[in-house]
Amino acid sequence: MSVIFHIDANAAYLSWAAVERLKHGETEDIRRIESAIAGDPKTRRGIILAKSDLAKALGVRTGETVQAALKKCPWLKLFAPDHDLYARYSDAMYEELSRYSPVIERFSIDECYLDYTGSEALFGPPLEVAHRLKDEMKRKLGFTVNVGVSVNKILAKMGSELEKPDRVHSLFPDEIEEKMWPLPIGNLFSVGRSSRTRLETAGIRTIGDAARADRSFIMSLIGEAHGASVHDFANGRDDSPVVTAEEHDRKGIGNSTTTAWDVTTLEEADKVLLWLSDKVGARLRKHGCYARVVSVSMRPSDFSKRPYGHQRKLDMPIHTTDAIYAEAKALFREAWKGEPVRNLGVHFNEITDSREGQISMFGVGSCGGLPAGFPAGVAGGQTSGFAAGEPENAEELDKAVDSIRERFGKDAVKRGL
Repeated sequence: MSVIFHIDANAAYLSWAAVERLKHGETEDIRRIESAIAGDPKTRRGIILAKSDLAKALGVRTGETVQAALKKCPWLKLFAPDHDLYARYSDAMYEELSRYSPVIERFSIDECYLDYTGSEALFGPPLEVAHRLKDEMKRKLGFTVNVGVSVNKILAKMGSELEKPDRVHSLFPDEIEEKMWPLPIGNLFSVGRSSRTRLETAGIRTIGDAARADRSFIMSLIGEAHGASVHDFANGRDDSPVVTAEEHDRKGIGNSTTTAWDVTTLEEADKVLLWLSDKVGARLRKHGCYARVVSVSMRPSDFSKRPYGHQRKLDMPIHTTDAIYAEAKALFREAWKGEPVRNLGVHFNEITDSREGQISMFGVGSCGGLPAGFPAGVAGGQTSGFAAGEPENAEELDKAVDSIRERFGKDAVKRGL
């Protein structure tokens, strides 16, 4: 039987900002006051990205406007987001988890799945290890996490959401009826506001209602594919494996992340795309590869809608971060429908050993095609403006950055917009 952990950093952006401030001599822990991470604290515009428990108690909600939050709590302290900081703490969390298993999937910047199957003989019983991992994260890194433990990814994720913060929860198949079925249908992973409204209108108000309902009825309400997925999840069914970054690389170099907030502006999207471009560019260069096709994918925050994206075939293969980022920004602007999105990805296809574009077949840990499951219907066939290839100084800069990071750690050099 598989054993899967889902690890979720509690109020990640606020917690990571608080830990960093305390490390640099600040005496006030912003987790213990009415505070929030917001889009632009100086102009008091944008949306709330994360909030403290005290702010939450006063009605401040993630995703609402700063103006709305300040009406509820006029003395709310606002702090600017720092995506480089979040990336560093996300990497630190990943490194800590890797002590217990090499099979880790980054689901988002503050969430990971860990396949603990077969590790019990080395480290101990799953629940005991989950508690140890949680306590070590708090002691070593300064922030708390929730850990869900079960036999598959959906139950582990739903388990980690049961009660926060700083908790370990099991949600095994024989616990579903007691622990998960009484929860509101909107609590089920993948059920967004639109789907929740349709389901509730039809009398499906709890996860248990969805689990016991006829599968075809759920599909008729919210669509065949999404309805089938919701019915499976409500019954605790999920056979998707924990997929490591290396396994993704065998199918194609790419990276995606699910943000903790709705991305609603080009500025927010650009920050995420730069972080992804930096990550996937480094992986391309590590393998000595170039990409001839660049793709950007996005998933609407309403999970009932299909993911979509755009791709472009280049005149010359690329692998510098600057070139990848320029293409990613342009592709996002061409494809984005202006709606809030929660997942962004940058992927490569037609991988080559050299700038001349000779396509290679690679083995384990090397390059290949687009990742399995990349959304169908992505537009393509257009040609980029990078006909002359990449500037030599960009190549040299990336080589220097990669070398420094390899020697001194991933946080030694940070890119900015």
